[in-house]
Amino acid sequence: MSNTPMAANPLTRAVLEIDEYVSGLGWDQPARLFALVDTARLRAQEPGLAAQLGLRDEPETTGLTPIEQEEIPAGKPLDEFLGTIAWPDAVAGCALTVERLMLPPSAEASVPEGLGEKKLTQWVAQHPDRQEVRMTVAVLRDGTRDSALRLREKDSPTEVLTGGALVPGLAEALSATFED
Repeated sequence: MSNTPMAANPLTRAVLEIDEYVSGLGWDQPARLFALVDTARLRAQEPGLAAQLGLRDEPETTGLTPIEQEEIPAGKPLDEFLGTIAWPDAVAGCALTVERLMLPPSAEASVPEGLGEKKLTQWVAQHPDRQEVRMTVAVLRDGTRDSALRLREKDSPTEVLTGGALVPGLAEALSATFED
C-alpha cells in the first residue's frame, strides 16, 4: 500500500506515487520513464497484468496506473530519446523522473558568459549554492500536466512541491511524444 497522500486529481496522485517509488530507490538514479494508463481500463482489458500490479483488489475508483518502461539508453541526450517515443492508444499519459543540479535565481547574474554546455555543467556542479533536485513530470494526452520537485537536502514526502507549471520545458517535451 502506498503512503502517497490523497491528491486532488488522478494525475497528481500518479506523480506523487512515482515520486515516492523513485525516492525509495535513493538518489543518483538514472532518468526513468513511465506510461500512465487508466486503471479501470487496465483492470478490464488486462486482468492478469492488473493482478500482477496489485490492482485487482483496489477500490473501483478513477485513477492512473504508472508502468515503468525500459531503461533510458545511457549516453543518449534526453531530448533525442524523447523524440523517438510513440505511445499506443491505450496509454493515457506519460511521466519522467530525472535528477538535475539547479541554482537559485540569485546565482544567474554570476554565470560566466560564453560557456559551452559542458563547461556550464561543470560550473554549476562546483557552485556553492547548487542544489540537487529530482523532478517528476507527467502529462496526459489532453495536455493536462503536473509535476513534483524534491530537493535532496529536504528529502521528505512532506517537502515535495507539486504544480502543473514547475518544469514547463520537460512537460512540453513529454507532450510532444503524443503528437503524430
